[in-house]
Amino acid sequence: MAPRGRQAQPIPEKTLASPSFDRVAFVTNGTAEADIAASRLRARYGDNAVEDADFVVALGGDGLMLQTLHRVMSSDIPVYGMNFGSVGFMMNTFSEDDLESRLAAAQPTHIYPLSMEVLDTTGQTQTALALNEVSLFRASYQAAKIQIIVDGETRLDELICDGALLSTPAGSTAYNLSAHGPILPIEAQLLALTPISPFRPRRWRGAILSNRAVVKFITREADKRPVSAVADNVEFQHVLEVTVREDRSRGVTLLFDPGTSLEERVLSEQFRF
Repeated sequence: MAPRGRQAQPIPEKTLASPSFDRVAFVTNGTAEADIAASRLRARYGDNAVEDADFVVALGGDGLMLQTLHRVMSSDIPVYGMNFGSVGFMMNTFSEDDLESRLAAAQPTHIYPLSMEVLDTTGQTQTALALNEVSLFRASYQAAKIQIIVDGETRLDELICDGALLSTPAGSTAYNLSAHGPILPIEAQLLALTPISPFRPRRWRGAILSNRAVVKFITREADKRPVSAVADNVEFQHVLEVTVREDRSRGVTLLFDPGTSLEERVLSEQFRF
């Protein structure tokens, strides 16, 4: 992580101009339908370990896609999803045919994670990465009290709420949207800060921040009002402070069929009723 005042160097973007299809890995969400489809695809196109692959084809839903992206983040192997889940916002339609042609024509989208550092009530510090969002949740029947600091300056002294989240552009159409947060263009260098069921200040709807911002959440009355922090699917309990910033030293690449890029999907979501 680059220190404050220095811009972290972005990961080099892979070119798919001359792809090699000798090494493709298939992963599934474990359903019978996805496993049967994967068996047929492996027989037809070969199979490799994820760590040795040039491409990963994920058969499942958005949950599997997030798991797979976290798995390949250190190597940034491109991931092409085919929908066998319930939503499939980050997935392409399923077909056994012309996989090599679809991979060759696929449009890459590069996204970067949020780095979350948590200090808990025992004094222990832990870290995790989030491609969608970092969320704080009340962990008891009582509302959470959270102080919000942006780049060292207190912007909200006390938010009384069920929680709060900081979302990437890729995650802005997920939980952030359900919490009435803004949809961010996928290429925007922005983050969405959104309250979850705010009680006071009742009318505060959140903020749009630069992706260079460092956001710190400090919990009030942590023993009486316990709060948990979640980075995608990694949860830490009894948190005192949570510091979040974008990490441009890491990243992942998603592949989409022409005309169905993540950028187009995020744009289209803003015109749904």
